[in-house]
Amino acid sequence: MDTFKKSKILSEFKKFIMRGNVVDLAVGVIIGAAFNKIVTSLVNDVLMPPIGLMLGKMDFKNLHFDLATNVRINYGAFINTIIDFLIVSAVIFLMIRQMNRLRRKEEPEQEEPAPDPTKECPYCISQIPIKASRCPQCTSVLGGEAVPQPQA
Repeated sequence: MDTFKKSKILSEFKKFIMRGNVVDLAVGVIIGAAFNKIVTSLVNDVLMPPIGLMLGKMDFKNLHFDLATNVRINYGAFINTIIDFLIVSAVIFLMIRQMNRLRRKEEPEQEEPAPDPTKECPYCISQIPIKASRCPQCTSVLGGEAVPQPQA
């Protein structure tokens, strides 16, 4: 590749990387990884030892059964992973719930819709402006005045 093509590709790549959503995604992934380490430590080092103690000094990490020589199913590690998932899901649920609550407080309350600026003519059932004193369709006088009856 010549230098011009390399610099063009490099500048396009720089624009792509510096777009807001890519940077936000990268920050989210990094924070998620750090949060995962915290939750894993919480489950393995804080929650599971007392649970294991209550269940007769059982260590979930060591729960397994052997299928054959050198083939082991570690279902205890799977139990720890499920507990990790449940804790992360609960924390994310609570965070999103709180964010939605805060967002609702920030949004202005919607005003009730204004009343319809028209009314119905009692004689011809057409829609007319609310302040009208005479119907433009049937020319009836409105507003409690006597209505002249057409002569036959």
